[in-house]
Amino acid sequence: MSKECNNQSCTKESCEGCSHRQTDFSVAANAGSHIKKVIGVVSGKGGVGKSLVTSLMACSMREKGYKTAILDADVTGPSIPKMFGVHDKATQAPNNTIQPLYSAKGTAMMSVNLLLEEETDPVIWRGPIIANVVKQFWSDVCWGDVDYMFVDMPPGTGDVPLTVFQSLPLDGIIIVTTPQDLVSMIVSKAVHMADAMNVPILGIVENMSYFVCPNCGEKHFIFGNSDIHTVAANFAIPVATALPIDPNLARLCDSGKIEDWKLEGLNNLTALLESI
Repeated sequence: MSKECNNQSCTKESCEGCSHRQTDFSVAANAGSHIKKVIGVVSGKGGVGKSLVTSLMACSMREKGYKTAILDADVTGPSIPKMFGVHDKATQAPNNTIQPLYSAKGTAMMSVNLLLEEETDPVIWRGPIIANVVKQFWSDVCWGDVDYMFVDMPPGTGDVPLTVFQSLPLDGIIIVTTPQDLVSMIVSKAVHMADAMNVPILGIVENMSYFVCPNCGEKHFIFGNSDIHTVAANFAIPVATALPIDPNLARLCDSGKIEDWKLEGLNNLTALLESI
């Protein structure tokens, strides 16, 4: 479909083959935002735990002394505020900027659930509107000083992931997956999109990798033996970490206390983030 040219001096009916056609979709950050690193969290399918991994990365980097923030780009399925126990509503400053909200331990965040009248209200918006909301979270929110911002994206390669890839200055992405038969295809979709958008892939996190028996301490691979190292090697990207199935972590997320989880097994991931 041809796109109308928005350059008034152009005589062409559309931007097809036109030198005025938009090629730079980047959006400027708010004047009050000073963000050093922006990390996208992606997956080729839903239900793999992107929001969990996003939150754990923000917590782990904050524990190391960095100022962290989360931009919840999963507009139709926002879960970040609930995991951190943040239920207040975002406010608008006199200069029309929006102030982020903060977790108990200081992680800044912005999510559509912080703007809705009720957290359970559905977001029934079309793709272009949702994409514009994500851009406004970047341009209209006064984030302040942030060392690491993590962008929690919806699954797949649709409007919102494309908007984030094209509009935000991503320093890299983390791919989240689970140990199931579809892992190779799921990772492939994320890898190919990142390659097409020329965004570095920092590593893969395998969530729900195994379960540790509380009685004997033995690891049980509920979804079968993992092929993540083979898949990662095929794409020449590192496995950042493998996270277990942890009922206690699930309970803390449901009660809004993810920051109380004892962070273990994330040293490789935090070292990877510090290296970029």
